[in-house]
Amino acid sequence: MTTDNNALNRREFLKVSGAAAVTGAVVAGRELTGRASTPEPQAGYAKWPFAVAPIPLVRIGFVGVGLQGTSHVENLVQIPGCRVTAICDVDNARIDIATKVITGAGHPAPKVYNKGPRDFERLCETEDLDLIYTATPWEFHVPVMLAAMKSGKHAATEVPAAMSVEDCWAIVNAAEKYQKHCLLMENCNYDRPEMMVYNMVRQGILGEVIHAEGAYLHDLRAIKFEDRSEGLWRRAWATRLNGNLYPTHGLGPIANCLNNNRGDRFDYLVSMSGPSRGLQDWRKEHVPADSPKQNEHYVCGDVNLSLIKMQSGKTIVVQHSTNLPRPYSRINLVQGTKGLFMGYPNRVYIEGKSAKADQWEDMSVWMKNYEHPLWTEIAQKAAGAGHGGMDFIEDWRLVKCLNEGKPTDFNVYDAAAISSVVGLSVQSVARQGQPMSFPDFTRGKWKTSAPWEIVRA
Repeated sequence: MTTDNNALNRREFLKVSGAAAVTGAVVAGRELTGRASTPEPQAGYAKWPFAVAPIPLVRIGFVGVGLQGTSHVENLVQIPGCRVTAICDVDNARIDIATKVITGAGHPAPKVYNKGPRDFERLCETEDLDLIYTATPWEFHVPVMLAAMKSGKHAATEVPAAMSVEDCWAIVNAAEKYQKHCLLMENCNYDRPEMMVYNMVRQGILGEVIHAEGAYLHDLRAIKFEDRSEGLWRRAWATRLNGNLYPTHGLGPIANCLNNNRGDRFDYLVSMSGPSRGLQDWRKEHVPADSPKQNEHYVCGDVNLSLIKMQSGKTIVVQHSTNLPRPYSRINLVQGTKGLFMGYPNRVYIEGKSAKADQWEDMSVWMKNYEHPLWTEIAQKAAGAGHGGMDFIEDWRLVKCLNEGKPTDFNVYDAAAISSVVGLSVQSVARQGQPMSFPDFTRGKWKTSAPWEIVRA
């Protein structure tokens, strides 16, 4: 959700964002003192895997039509079986852009909700919809999803789903209570290399996967200091929390390869952060001396390293670094007993099958035989869409699953597990790397859940 040039909207947005920050600080403090309440047992889903009756036309309300939100709207208007019928944002300019996208595709103009940063509650209460999709600043993800499910709608959110373990439990409990889908729209799960390596894993080419590494390494300093879009809210999180604030891009795909929540699960995490220097240095060189930004105190370490142990004993390394100069990377390493895949650049080595012993081969050599069928079938439709097409594919899959009444590829337990790394890393860093246990958000369902199938378009 972005702000327009209207001073009242800006003040309202920042006021609510500030309140959310206070709430987040209270939650973090409660977790650090060990006083977080144990969630009450829920009845769970009526059936598992969870699915609902087919929805031939998925009516969608979209909350937060900023840059990424509008990108999703551009995808959705091209996907059969859905309509974006309502939109919500505090920025009227973004409302106009999204409306033109919708009407330009030949669809009716959406109902507009623009009366402040919590107008999504009115949308959820009054509109006859099937799904609420949000691409707001992080502090609004959980409030939007809870409002959606309480009002009888399914919920989908941009990443991460939640910034505290308590809020991860909140979305799990709500999804079970109201019997609704609640999904984390992790686009990297659908990227071409990640899907190819997952296909290789499922076919046993890498042997047994015993270790994986993922990351979000992306220089965002210029974006964080902008006076628009993410610059209005994302930088503020570095003044509140010290940990891995954005784990899901790197962790989601490798968690799939290790069958997290599907025969195995995250057990515990240890985390440490280095010094905080990057934002301070950027501010000194690029921000006027009289700017209020000069008074901000940044606490988030520029590099966070978290280690995850799974119930089976398998291991994961997750890194986060967005405040230092560096080329983009998600690492995307998957190590099996027969070989491994490693990203950036994308390469493969399989013992006894690669052309030369102990030497990498380019991914393209293996793609000829192991391209994921979803990409083979839908790549042309996804061409030109956000982030190389993976955004379109994730939106396509969500609509298809709802149209056909099938379980979604990923569920609320996946959203909670990989998003809980935020809160757990913050706790571990504050306790000098003390191990922090992952809750079993599935309440035991991971033991009998089947691995994600090789899905098709």
